Amino acid sequence: MLRPQHFSNAVLMRIASYASVIIALVLIFAKLTAWYHSDSISILASLIDSSLDLLASLVNLLAIRHALQPADKEHRFGHGKAEPLAALGQSMFIAGSAIMLLFQASDRLINPQPLSSGIELGIAVMLFSMFATIGLLVLQRYVIIKTNSAAIRADSLHYRSDLLINFSVIIALFLTHIGLIWLDPIMAIFIALYVLLSAWKILRDAIDLLMDHEITESERQLIIQTALKHSQVKGIHDLRTRRSGTTIFIQLHLELDPELSLQQAHDVSAKTSQNIQGLFEEAEVIIHQDPSNDQSIQQGHA
Repeated sequence: MLRPQHFSNAVLMRIASYASVIIALVLIFAKLTAWYHSDSISILASLIDSSLDLLASLVNLLAIRHALQPADKEHRFGHGKAEPLAALGQSMFIAGSAIMLLFQASDRLINPQPLSSGIELGIAVMLFSMFATIGLLVLQRYVIIKTNSAAIRADSLHYRSDLLINFSVIIALFLTHIGLIWLDPIMAIFIALYVLLSAWKILRDAIDLLMDHEITESERQLIIQTALKHSQVKGIHDLRTRRSGTTIFIQLHLELDPELSLQQAHDVSAKTSQNIQGLFEEAEVIIHQDPSNDQSIQQGHA
């Protein structure tokens, strides 16, 4: 059964994923209308980006639903790896859209075309897109702080890039309106390169999670300091950590006085585990007890 905190995280992640899909749908409709009336390659770039946002958000939605399922007989550590898998898929979608946009913008740069009369509508749509995106990012930021969700973080990363994209489109439309028509495809090329960079960041984070990358060094040091605060803990070694979904898995060896009884050693470990779990929203801690005079661990380190 899920604990209350788990249920809260699940609700927040579902709200953020549904909000992302809804915002993407609204922005696609608005940008499609603006592109139809203006024929701007910059607006087309933003439209393609929003279309990929929708696809990525739908993948996120399905992945989060799967990742939040409790552990079962076949998945003893839960389904948290579904999130970085979704982020991996997102990076592929985003990179593909950026490459396609590079080709389209390059063609428009070689064969420039004046825009039609829908520039004012295009600027209005881009401003609306920026305000809608800011609202979504505020919600996603809150959810990321509470849940540390990899899928929501990946979603938020490319929506943050949308802010820059939308602003650059506004500048391109304005300058094109005064006669600098070559700036429209130039801005689209810069957008495509920025989107490729965003795809790389998402890919890197997803691979780290799938490969069980250690948590940050500052978090590791906090775990070590918390474990050593107990007066009967003589040392700590073989600290191993990883993330899966919203859960941090922590394994470590405590060095204890060999004169302690089994019950006393158990009590020290239980208290240390409780203190470490208190450092994170969701954590599972496994502790092995070693006698502090064991020569085999003298060369070990945390």
